[in-house]
Amino acid sequence: MSQWPSPAKLNLFLYITGQRADGYHTLQTLFQFIDYGDTLDIALRNDGQLNLLTPVEGVANEDNLIVRAARLLMKAAAESGRLPAGSGADITVEKRLPMGGGLGGGSSNAATVLVALNHLWGCGLSQDELAALGLTLGADVPVFVRGHAAFAEGVGELLSPANPPEKWYLVAHPGVSIPTPVIFRDPELPRNSPVRSIETLLKCEFHNDCELIARKRFREVDAALSWLLEYAPSRLTGTGACVFAEFDTESAARQVLEQAPVWLHGFVARGMNISPLQQAILAQTEFR
Repeated sequence: MSQWPSPAKLNLFLYITGQRADGYHTLQTLFQFIDYGDTLDIALRNDGQLNLLTPVEGVANEDNLIVRAARLLMKAAAESGRLPAGSGADITVEKRLPMGGGLGGGSSNAATVLVALNHLWGCGLSQDELAALGLTLGADVPVFVRGHAAFAEGVGELLSPANPPEKWYLVAHPGVSIPTPVIFRDPELPRNSPVRSIETLLKCEFHNDCELIARKRFREVDAALSWLLEYAPSRLTGTGACVFAEFDTESAARQVLEQAPVWLHGFVARGMNISPLQQAILAQTEFR
């Protein structure tokens, strides 16, 4: 059995620049990983069976992104003659990231499965091939596959490596789950932010265009942000529900967390431009 990190991400900023004819929104966002997330335990099998031993209530295993990612890799590797006979796995996930929190938990789980099983099974798919598979599962999966902080454009699929400051973050969960369509379907969502270069955006105060809608529709998000903003620059990540405040030191972040009201649950984490998953696969490759 081997353990693999499935880290969270933060959207340090998120701007909606338009909406395409097919309904998808175009955006500009800056992804950074944090040293906090889920953990996947993978035990290899030699009978071709694939089992998720920690099902999610209300979600059929075959619909779970973990299983879908593993089957997608199996199919792609088999079709190209790169799947060793009998390749299978038992997968267990230790969940720490909330669903509907804007931290990318499901996408990160899928990416970890693609990267880890490609390595463990010895399929030999390239990072580009794995990212292309990941994109069919969700727009955020490729950034987790590549494992480098990134500036994303288009509908989130156009990635350019970035190196924002690695700050400390207090990440708080207001206790609600926000389905992404709730935000993107709201008629009041800003959809006309100007397209700007990453150089320009890094010089501007960071903002999230989805925050207005999340605060309007979910009073818990509004309350969490109102409290955090008393201490440090704070904003929504993704489409929510999690919010975060940034600090220059771990101790400063922890001091604020200690003062959090009882209804607000949070943790402190370090921003990382190279993800824990990427570090793990590099270590495994060097070890081999």
